[in-house]
Amino acid sequence: MISAMIFAAGFGTRLKPWTDEHPKALVEVDGVPMLGRVIEKMKAAGVRRIIVNTHHFADQIHEYLRVNDYFGVEINVSHEPALLDTGGGVSNALSRFGIDGPLILHNADILTDFPLASMLTAYEESGCCTQLLVSGRTTSRYLLFDESGVMRGWYNPSTGEVRGPAKEMADRSGLCTLAFGGVHLLNEDTQRRIIGYGQGRGVFSIIDFYIEACAEQQLQAFIPDAPYLWHDVGTSDKLAAARFAWQNKYGAHGV
Repeated sequence: MISAMIFAAGFGTRLKPWTDEHPKALVEVDGVPMLGRVIEKMKAAGVRRIIVNTHHFADQIHEYLRVNDYFGVEINVSHEPALLDTGGGVSNALSRFGIDGPLILHNADILTDFPLASMLTAYEESGCCTQLLVSGRTTSRYLLFDESGVMRGWYNPSTGEVRGPAKEMADRSGLCTLAFGGVHLLNEDTQRRIIGYGQGRGVFSIIDFYIEACAEQQLQAFIPDAPYLWHDVGTSDKLAAARFAWQNKYGAHGV
């Protein structure tokens, strides 16, 4: 069985004033709330159990799920009275609802049309290694990967800071910098490690977990073979760009 978790708890402060009265996960692209788009994407990939974490305007997300009959799948809501960040949210949700096969993680504010089935195929062909969607786009922070596509650390180009196993490498010329895309596929071992990592921490970023975990386990870069749309809808300008790109590719009221 394939499970999934959608991050829908954040305040969305970069998307004000809309998020002064709504959760960011319900912002619309082509008339469809982002949360609904991601859920339908999960369903198309064969996911039948979904966890949605909530905090900011949680009641609106609960009502959206209810009026849509929970999209015909098992949806568990993991409410966070205080925000736990991405890693803490996953650790908390898995502790509550358990591990049941591989777990897809997807930010509710990421609009992308790459086929999740291709990530599942890469997962199986890799021997069930955890997969991280990455690309060569420009960003303020990068993940570092070796020639085999295995994560070796993290890099901040503005400060030169390197974290993870790469920090101890005398020669980093063989490493490439790739931007994380907010979609990941975790094997059961990684899920168990996240639960353990979260004990005593509570609030933590999943990227901090990956930076430490990549010293001991194989975290694999996943780069789709075919071109695809990818947009962060976290600001008004980025949301406008995402809406334009989506309609330009699919037309009004596209998929």
